[in-house]
Amino acid sequence: MIKKRIKRSLRVSKYILYKETLVDSREHFWSFMGAFIGIGLIALFQSNILSNTENIFLIGSFGASSVLIYGNIQSPLAQPRNLIGGHVISAIIGVTVHKLLPDLIWLTAPTAVGLSIVCMQFTKTIHPPGGATALIAVSGAPKIVGLGYWYVLSPVLTGCTILLFVALIFNNITPKRRYPTNPRFTRFVKRTFFRTKVIR
Repeated sequence: MIKKRIKRSLRVSKYILYKETLVDSREHFWSFMGAFIGIGLIALFQSNILSNTENIFLIGSFGASSVLIYGNIQSPLAQPRNLIGGHVISAIIGVTVHKLLPDLIWLTAPTAVGLSIVCMQFTKTIHPPGGATALIAVSGAPKIVGLGYWYVLSPVLTGCTILLFVALIFNNITPKRRYPTNPRFTRFVKRTFFRTKVIR
């Protein structure tokens, strides 16, 4: 009797895990396109608009954010509040820690990441790549560290805004995709960005 229950539970678990990993091939396409355009715009902005001395716009944590906001759009961690709030809060924490504590990486790095996690929890803006944003603020290249609080505005806030703008378009382009998960906001996005298509 117990063996049958265990076997049945295993079968159900395997089926649920299998269903969870099934993604329509069209979803792969839109995930790729969103990430390609989002990161591409940031890279284009960096290479063509900023001078060579300011080539710090494309930070690594944006790649991790792209996985969430284009590849796992229904996740609570991928919502706009989390994307913007998580990165900005973590950037502020990272810069502040770097300014207040001595330049000891074994102290500043864990403090920045730990505090950013706690602040994201308090503000309900948990976004895992935010930890990387805080870490970059204390351990990045001298150009990045030298930005001080400008780091919060650019590259962090500006880059997040570009990623979000692209996500609002590509994550609502088909009926199966809805981003963010708040239905009223999603309807507003679809009316705003896709109204001309509907009229035609």
